[in-house]
Amino acid sequence: MRSQVKTLGMLLALSAVLGAQQKEGKITTREAEAIKVARKGAKPRPVAPRPPLLAMEQNAAKLFRNAKQSVVYITSIVRSANPVMDDTPSGTGSGFVWDDQGHVVTNQHVVNTDAVKGQGPTDEADVLNVTLADGKTYKAQVIGRSLSYDIAVLQVFAPLESLKPLPLGKSTELLVGQSTYAIGNPYGLDHTLTSGIVSALNREISSSLGNAIRGVIQTDAAINPGNSGGPLLDSAGRLIGMNTSVIGPGNKAGIGFAIPVDTLNRVVPLLIARGQLEPVYLGFTALIPAYARALGVTHGVMVSDVEADSPASRAGLQPLKLDREGRVVSLGDILLSYQGTPILNGVQLFDLLEVDPPKGAVVFEVLRGGQVSKVTVRVEVPKEPKKDKAPV
Repeated sequence: MRSQVKTLGMLLALSAVLGAQQKEGKITTREAEAIKVARKGAKPRPVAPRPPLLAMEQNAAKLFRNAKQSVVYITSIVRSANPVMDDTPSGTGSGFVWDDQGHVVTNQHVVNTDAVKGQGPTDEADVLNVTLADGKTYKAQVIGRSLSYDIAVLQVFAPLESLKPLPLGKSTELLVGQSTYAIGNPYGLDHTLTSGIVSALNREISSSLGNAIRGVIQTDAAINPGNSGGPLLDSAGRLIGMNTSVIGPGNKAGIGFAIPVDTLNRVVPLLIARGQLEPVYLGFTALIPAYARALGVTHGVMVSDVEADSPASRAGLQPLKLDREGRVVSLGDILLSYQGTPILNGVQLFDLLEVDPPKGAVVFEVLRGGQVSKVTVRVEVPKEPKKDKAPV
C-alpha cells in the first residue's frame, strides 16, 4: 500500500511539471496514469472515534426526543363546490398537545383558509387533519378561537393515550439570553428542531389577522413558514411560548416571535370552556392610536364614537367631535384606567374585557377638559356578539 501511495505521489508530481508544458484542457499520459492508480485505491475511509456528546448537545437531543411526541402537523382543506373537482389543501402548520383531554393548541391563522393581514376574520378550513409524531392522522375540529390573540384550540379525535401534553413553564420568569428551542414543521418538513436564545421580552406585534398581540417573546431560533403554532421550549423542555410569526425578508429566517405561555395558560382554558372569549358591549369606539398620538394622546384611550342608546351614551361618555371639514372641534374623553388598572391603549382594554368579562358595571377614570373624574358604565352582553373587534 505504501509503495502504491509513493508511486501515485511521484506520478502526480511529475504530471504537475509536465502538465505546465501542455495546453490547458488536455490531459497528459502521466495524468491519465495517475488517475488510474488513484482509482485502484478507492475504498471507504475509516471512521474516526468521537468523544461523548457535550452536555448541551445531550440535553438538546433528549429535549427533542421527549418533546416531539407532543408536536403535531396540521393540514387544512377546503371542500370544492364543484363535485368533479378535488378538494384543495389550503395550508399547513404546527401545533402541540395541550392536555390529556385531546386538545391541541395552534395559531388561529393556521386553521384559516386565507388569513390576510389587516383584512379581519376569514373563514376556517372545512376539514382539519392532525398528524401525530407516530405518523398517524386524525380528524380535528376547532372548538375554541380568539382572533385577538391568534389562538385556536382543536379537539383531535385520536386515542387519548397517543396524546402527550407538554410540561408548562412560566414566561414571567424568562430572562433575555437564556436558551430557547423551537419544534415545528417548516415548509412541510415534520419535526424540525431549531435553537437560539430569548432575544427580547414584552414585544408587541401585529398578528396575521391585523390584531396587536402584547407581551410577546422575541427569539433568534429559526422560525419559518409552517412553524406557526408550534412550541417554543426552554432548556428543561417546558413550554414557554407558541411560535406565531417572523419578521424578515419574505418572512423567512428573520426575527421570530412567540405568544408567551402565561397568556396561553390564561386564554386556552377559557376557549375550551366557552368556545370563545366572552364579549361585552359598552357601545363606544376607540380612536386609532396613530390618530390619537397626532392629537397629543400617548397614554389611555380616546373615545372616537359613541353609539346612541348604548351603555356608553347613557353613562355620558363624550366622543371626538369634528366639523364638516374634518377639523377637531373638541377632543373625546380619554380613558385613563379601567377598574383601577391603567389603560395603555385600546388593545389592552379590549384584552381586559375579553379575558375577564365584567358583570354589572365598570368604572373608568376619564380625562375631560383637563379634569379627571370617574365614570360608571353598565356592561351588556350583545345579542349578536361583535367578535374580536378593537371597538368596545
